[in-house]
Amino acid sequence: MSNLEDLADRVDRLLLRHDELKRTNTLLEQQLATVLAERDNLRSRLAAARHRIDALIERLPANENDAAQASGSDA
Repeated sequence: MSNLEDLADRVDRLLLRHDELKRTNTLLEQQLATVLAERDNLRSRLAAARHRIDALIERLPANENDAAQASGSDA
């Protein structure tokens, strides 16, 4: 009879551990979803910043003569 009680106790512990692991897994999945969303947001912001920088670089004069002409025409 003791073996049956031991087995029942082990099964109970196993079921409790299984429930704990399911809860942990759910929490980890939520954290992963949050981190992935944050990563996607940061990638989008980085791409937008790169586009703005590229646009600014395009507006820069190509060489020093162009820069001198641009500053002379502004005055």
